[in-house]
Amino acid sequence: MPFSHHSHSAQFCSHATNTLEEVVRRAISLKMEVFAMTEHMPRDEEDLYPEELEINTTAASLVQLFDDYYAEAVRLRQAYASQIKLLIGFETDWIRPSSLKLTEDLLKKYQVDLVVGSIHHVRTVPIDFDRSKYEEARRVTGGTDEKLFEAYFDEQYGMLQALKPPVVGHFDLIRLKSDDPERSFKQWAGVWDRVNRNLRFVADYGGIVELNSSALRKGMTEPYPKKEICEAFVGMGGRFTLSDDSHGCDQVGLNYGKVLDAIRSAGIQEIHFLS
Repeated sequence: MPFSHHSHSAQFCSHATNTLEEVVRRAISLKMEVFAMTEHMPRDEEDLYPEELEINTTAASLVQLFDDYYAEAVRLRQAYASQIKLLIGFETDWIRPSSLKLTEDLLKKYQVDLVVGSIHHVRTVPIDFDRSKYEEARRVTGGTDEKLFEAYFDEQYGMLQALKPPVVGHFDLIRLKSDDPERSFKQWAGVWDRVNRNLRFVADYGGIVELNSSALRKGMTEPYPKKEICEAFVGMGGRFTLSDDSHGCDQVGLNYGKVLDAIRSAGIQEIHFLS
């Protein structure tokens, strides 16, 4: 039974394509049975991306955009109920202490099925936007990939402790813009210790780590997270789910065959889904 727990659309995300309804219809055409709509949460004014500033986005307009997203997601869930199980949620942007209140306010205002807990920033600097921003994040955390990786997993641990998200998004996203995205995390003891600490915390509260196929379309040989991380989580009795992190119709379910190969290679026996 194919499914995905992480998706975006151009209607509500400036770096995606297609409307949310088009994305949903694509999932239906691929015979997906469960599909989660998880647009980004609103952010503070100081955290807007360049493409958002170009179209005069503000913090207030992001709040309105999320209102519009939720209304559309509810409409689509009702309209396509006979064809697919649609889940409504959002992906966190955990940037600074104020991110907690933004997240809590959303959870109070909206009835959502899931939260995808993700880290896209370290010390408030985006780490997956482009190489220049990645290098800036590396400078402010000590000047090496090792120090930046440690800081990333510390930021992630803070998010996990505060939110205990049902789904943990692209666990090792930090490798995307790094000098060597295929590098083993085990070569740095401090990094590997943090990886295991975070995984243990997720396993203990019952969270699910997504196997995210987007790493493959971005040129990496393994999905998020790497095999060594998956094997460690398997050893802790951890649970996994499947996500495409699609940003448009052409990415829905993309590279799932390769993810299944990774699942077998890592010794994962079960894949879970939310219902």
